[in-house]
Amino acid sequence: MSTAPAHGLPALIEQLLRASRAHEVQRVAAALRQMIGNLDADTSVALHDWSEALIAERQTQLAQYDQLAANLVRLQSAERLQRALYTIAEQAGTARSLPEVMHTMHDIVRTLMYAENCYFVLHDARTDTVRFAYYADIADPDPPHPEHQYPLEEMRYTPTWHLIRGGQALRGPLDEIARQVQGPLQAAGPMCVDWLGVPMRRGDEVIGAIAVQSYRDDARYSAEDQTLLSYVAQHIQSALERREAHVDLERRVHERTEALREANRVLQQQVLERQRGERLQASLFRIAELAGTSDSLEAFYAAVHRVIGGLLYARNFYIALLSDDGRELQFPYSVDERDAVRRPRRIGRGLTEYVITRGTAVLVNESDMQALREAGEVVQSGSDSVCWLGVPLVLGERTVGALVVQSYMPEHRYTARDQDLLTFVSYHIANALDRRRSADTLKAAYADLERRVAERTRALALANRDLREQVAERERAERRLKFETLHDSLTGLPNRNLLVQRLEHALERHKLDNQRRFAVLFLDLDRFKVINDSVGHLVGDDLLFQAGSRIRGSLKSQDVVARLGGDEFAVLIENVHGLDEVTRLADRIIASMQAPFQLGQKEMFTSVSIGIAMAEPHYVRPEELLRDADSAMYRAKAEGRQRWAVFDDLLRRDAVLLLDLEVDLRRALARGEFVPYYQPITRLSDGATVGYEALVRWLHPQRGVLEPGQFLAVAEDNGSAEAMDWMVFERVAAEARQLLGDSGFVSINLSARHFRSSGLTARLLALLGRHDIAPERLRIEVTERVLLDNPDEFKRTLAELREQGIAVSLDDFGTGYSSLSYLHQYPLQALKIDRSFVIALDDGEAGNGYAVIRTIQALASTLGMSVIAEGIEDSVQNDLLLKLGCPYGQGYLYGRPQPLSTWISAPPANVVWMKPAR
Repeated sequence: MSTAPAHGLPALIEQLLRASRAHEVQRVAAALRQMIGNLDADTSVALHDWSEALIAERQTQLAQYDQLAANLVRLQSAERLQRALYTIAEQAGTARSLPEVMHTMHDIVRTLMYAENCYFVLHDARTDTVRFAYYADIADPDPPHPEHQYPLEEMRYTPTWHLIRGGQALRGPLDEIARQVQGPLQAAGPMCVDWLGVPMRRGDEVIGAIAVQSYRDDARYSAEDQTLLSYVAQHIQSALERREAHVDLERRVHERTEALREANRVLQQQVLERQRGERLQASLFRIAELAGTSDSLEAFYAAVHRVIGGLLYARNFYIALLSDDGRELQFPYSVDERDAVRRPRRIGRGLTEYVITRGTAVLVNESDMQALREAGEVVQSGSDSVCWLGVPLVLGERTVGALVVQSYMPEHRYTARDQDLLTFVSYHIANALDRRRSADTLKAAYADLERRVAERTRALALANRDLREQVAERERAERRLKFETLHDSLTGLPNRNLLVQRLEHALERHKLDNQRRFAVLFLDLDRFKVINDSVGHLVGDDLLFQAGSRIRGSLKSQDVVARLGGDEFAVLIENVHGLDEVTRLADRIIASMQAPFQLGQKEMFTSVSIGIAMAEPHYVRPEELLRDADSAMYRAKAEGRQRWAVFDDLLRRDAVLLLDLEVDLRRALARGEFVPYYQPITRLSDGATVGYEALVRWLHPQRGVLEPGQFLAVAEDNGSAEAMDWMVFERVAAEARQLLGDSGFVSINLSARHFRSSGLTARLLALLGRHDIAPERLRIEVTERVLLDNPDEFKRTLAELREQGIAVSLDDFGTGYSSLSYLHQYPLQALKIDRSFVIALDDGEAGNGYAVIRTIQALASTLGMSVIAEGIEDSVQNDLLLKLGCPYGQGYLYGRPQPLSTWISAPPANVVWMKPAR
């Protein structure tokens, strides 16, 4: 038996134990088995079992080691994937920019597979465009812009297009991918060795994709890479959506924060305004309280100064009051850094007098003061200040003084807000001052009364009787106060408050028993304003007192006569049987006014117009009765005054019609329903038309063509007359060339309201310029009222019109003042004789009309003016006017006002301007 192999057995066993690979174990085991097979039988048997057991154990150990190694690889892969997903999730909340986030996503994918070349594409289904949010490719020299939106159809049949349209992952070389898609496949960009792309989904919608590609043969993508990239893609998509939601949330939080900040600012402003209001309210309460609690006027003035100092800068403050006769300015309180003493002075032209005279607040700085002085408005009085604010003290409608604050330091300047505040406070101070003065007067009266009572008490034993008399006097005062609350202080008649109370009771009784009828009379003295303005308010008050007494004396004692204010009275007559009874009472009142009124040394006459409203079931409030009686009174005035009128359905309809007319006027302006009608101006010698006068007409859709007398007064009352005029002027300018041809003129009428506008001339010239009309082709007609309304403004405007070549005619001459003073002051080109004088020509040469027109013609010729006669209706008038030397005229004899279409077939004569006849 050989023993030689036994010497190498330990070395093989040691190799077996050191082997770390399965093939090494198998090689060593084969050699060990061969060596054992060469031993003798006994030794071979013994070693065979032991060696096989050792080989099996070693193989088991290696198998366990390989399993552990595989598990370790999977664990490391899973750990890398977990770290990648954690990093992806972390990117959703980072503040970094989107390109930085995308770059980090790329780095994450590179840790999981070969991804040197990678891009992220986002799809917008609404616009069907894609954006390459991230693109990294070592072989592509022209990468797409990350912010550019590319139409998806421009990439039709490319792998990216198939990936988004198909919504399925694609992997492999391009020829293999071509077998995975439906339709053709078109390569885009550099040719790659292997390509892998997976979609990113939101539900069933593909919102983007991730693609990686390889240009190396040793770097290809497996199914495991595809699964891994699909898994990672969904996490990246979720992270991007969370990031988008986070960005949107931050944006909304920012917007909400800004909104809250703005709301907080507004709230703080409101709080400041509320605090200012509370301070102002507290100041007003304090002022009202001071009127009754101050020991003296000096203390009251000082307390007012402190209150104003709490509202604005008032280190320099004084109160100025007019003396009782209004000739002297007194300063009962003054605190000033420079002018320690302010002595009373005669009324002059200081800033304080400037405020009192104007009756409005004045806020000036140094330059404003200098300008006022240079203009001669004020003279310097006292030290110059940097800023000066004065407001008037007004009681009722009378200015009694002024409050003044001023600053000598540039850092303290007053604003318009300070002016409004001090003006508002001044009213309360004036009332408090009046109450304070009244309280002092009453206190002095009480003191004097108490002194006299004390003297009589000490001197006589009749103190108890005196006390009872005083108590009775106070009761009478209370009754008198109550009386004054419900009665007019001038006439002693009930006032509106008492009348309304009695009317309410009468209405309630009428509702309970409609047989208990009553009537309301609304009275207004005729021409009272003329009397009041001519002889003064004191005489006017005396007239009102006597008129009230006469009205009261014309009625029964149970009837209520009330003065409503001004020259208006009202009468409540209860338990009347019919309208006849009420009208008889109205006639009695009218008759009582016919006797002259003895007013001082003068006798004056007045009359009364009465409106009557009878109680009806539809009346609910007293004011409705007064309103209707007032309307009836205006009808009585319109019918000639000194009469009565009863409110009836006709008046109610007139009121409704007036309201409808005002509404229609507004609509007519919007619809352009006002048009010019033209009446020819004719040369009397041959009947040739030299021009036209444009007259406004309203093309009412229901009532047809309306003349100015049917709507002009309403238009002037509601303020639409000027807009209506300019609508007609625009139409006249647009039609002038067609109407006039190459010669002649067209006249438009301007009322006084147009001359109150400083831009009249410029507006007329702009109108003519728009329609290419020469200024010489336009004539302005004005009435004498325009000259008297604002002569300075009219003279200035007239000069501007003459300078531009626009002529002016004086319309309706002879019906007004016909003053020679303004005829020679204003450079007028023509006089238009009123039709009333032309009609008077029917009396022939012996009539007054003939003499008046001859005088006007002679006057016009002397002044170098042309004359136009209005209202010519027959040939007799025409011949007499020619005999008088009147060159031009207009009237129904030559044509009534007609629209443009009537006159365009008859062009005017070749006359540029009418020269006066000599």
